[in-house]
Amino acid sequence: MTKTTGKMIPTFNEVTYRHLLFEIAPKVIESEAEYHKALTVAEQLTFNKTRTPEESALYQLLVTLIEVYETENYSMQQSKPHEILQHLMEVSGTRQADLVGIIGSSGVVSEVVNGKRAISKSQAKALGDYFKLSPNLFI
Repeated sequence: MTKTTGKMIPTFNEVTYRHLLFEIAPKVIESEAEYHKALTVAEQLTFNKTRTPEESALYQLLVTLIEVYETENYSMQQSKPHEILQHLMEVSGTRQADLVGIIGSSGVVSEVVNGKRAISKSQAKALGDYFKLSPNLFI
């Protein structure tokens, strides 16, 4: 339990992490098959709302490996923050109504999702917390 928040913070378990690493066997991605396998596992972890510290560490490792592979093999333009939000909503089954109160009123949510309003830093943080991702994705 922390003194400032009074919340229990799960500790990182090295043994559990080693088991995850053994099960997934992440490595530098060298083929499309390896890339798709890493994407599948990362996507499962992305939407796991009860991700453990060990799963979060594995997720960060996989995302780094995926980003390196994509940078080397795909010429992609930077997605706009609202496009990233739309994609996350689609794959997670999140509706605009689910974001009301998290990033603003229904009108604000609609404008943000449709790219008519920029995502503020506080909204990016709230979206990062909601989707358990870096707020930088939304800025």
